[in-house]
Amino acid sequence: MIETRTDTLALTDGTRLRLTFAEPENVVRGGIVVLHEDRGVTERVRILVAALAEEGWLTVAPHLYHEDTDHEADPAGEGVDERVRGLSGESVLNDTDAAFVWLADRGVTEDRQGIMGFDIGGTAALVVASQRRLGAAVTVGGDGIVTPVSTELPPLVETVGEVSCPWLGLYGEMGGRIPTEEMERLRAAASGAGAITDVVRYPRADHRFDADPESAEEAWKRARNWFDLHLR
Repeated sequence: MIETRTDTLALTDGTRLRLTFAEPENVVRGGIVVLHEDRGVTERVRILVAALAEEGWLTVAPHLYHEDTDHEADPAGEGVDERVRGLSGESVLNDTDAAFVWLADRGVTEDRQGIMGFDIGGTAALVVASQRRLGAAVTVGGDGIVTPVSTELPPLVETVGEVSCPWLGLYGEMGGRIPTEEMERLRAAASGAGAITDVVRYPRADHRFDADPESAEEAWKRARNWFDLHLR
């Protein structure tokens, strides 16, 4: 598998942003920004970044928690809730803007730039897709549909109608972390967007898609097909 690398980018406001990225071995089809799960840029996220690069996408994952090191957060989740609550729409947009500029500097045009997020990253990906012009977006298990995950992030039902690029939401129903009725409210709100949208529910999957490998495989295939169709 293609290896990932991590670098530090100096931003115009004087801060620094860490980026984990992977480059295709052959022709670059386009670029995808990956927004990480609530524990940060974990080994699982690095594997996904590498897998997208294997498909021909120049892939970059900004570290939304700026204090991140090369180590993932405590496996028990200590400190995760506090980190999530500290995220703001402004910080997420600033970090993803930097990642999109990073892609543009490497020849990836706006219409071939996509975003994909998992867990809290899925929430952030939808916020970005509602505020920026992109080629396509995918949310996997994003919380905060009705009740925001942070006081600085909007409820997703209030922002999804502003999405201007093709957006796909993939949600597992097991465990009840994200109630089915909230998923349906998100689907209804998305139908008013000026772009193609779809919300797909998986009855046998949990919000992280760990519970059912078959559902996880189907969701991964659907996400790849979404980018294949819309980033061209």
